[in-house]
Amino acid sequence: MKLAISGNLNKPGLRKAVAAFARALENMGIDYVVDRRIAELLAAVDESISAGHVCQTSVASAGADILVSFGGDGTILAAAREVGERSTPILGVNLGKLGFLAEVTPEELPTATRDLLAGRYRVEERLVLEATTPSAPGRTFHGVNDVVVDKSRSSRVIDVETHIDGDYAVTYRGDGLIISTPTGSTAYALSNGGPIVTPASRVFGITPISPHTLSGRPLIVPETSLIKVIVQSASDEILVSIDGQTQVPLRPPIELNVRKAAFPVRLVKRPDKSYFDVLRAKLHWGRNPRSR
Repeated sequence: MKLAISGNLNKPGLRKAVAAFARALENMGIDYVVDRRIAELLAAVDESISAGHVCQTSVASAGADILVSFGGDGTILAAAREVGERSTPILGVNLGKLGFLAEVTPEELPTATRDLLAGRYRVEERLVLEATTPSAPGRTFHGVNDVVVDKSRSSRVIDVETHIDGDYAVTYRGDGLIISTPTGSTAYALSNGGPIVTPASRVFGITPISPHTLSGRPLIVPETSLIKVIVQSASDEILVSIDGQTQVPLRPPIELNVRKAAFPVRLVKRPDKSYFDVLRAKLHWGRNPRSR
């Protein structure tokens, strides 16, 4: 087994966590490569990684069996887009606050590594969104969580005309629209009243942002759907965001086509923890505030 190590350089605990992990891998005789930028960060504090274990190009192309991503949920989302069509399984190590997608803490990593060697893990395949627009010809955007269309800097509401598989469905009036995967159902969509969707569900969610009418309700459509969004607005700019990390400002009118990508993102999960365990632990789902 070969592991690739990447992470968020801005996380305070990154150097210590990666240095300890690299030493553990050396002791176990496990082949690994470390992102060059992380290796340089470690070298600056006398925690050098041997040159043979430093990846000079993208860790996504290192031919690893598993990519170990140190950071928060945003770090995992970025790693998933970097891996792209290779669909290398990703094990998230939480150095952030929520860590909804991250599977282990740095303290749990030695045990998790032994489990990996023994084959005691499972890999979940998650849907990925693909978005294209005539306003940005030749560019294709991929999102693990969501694709968001909003009114950018304007204070005025916008009308978001929504079509499903060529059929006109509804026009949402409000601040914008969120198209989410089941993975992204617990992200921005949840804060706008969207439902929690279990990861194995083969559907996409369409959730309006601050709808101006009471009839503007979220919609669930099959994964096979082609979702077309049209915005004709007096606003100077419409903003399309991918996972809250890639932002594309466009001048209206715009047309955005969103469908399932040809490849999934694959997340490494421990067999002794269910999705509902994570919901209860991270989001306090179903907790009675009157109980201790």
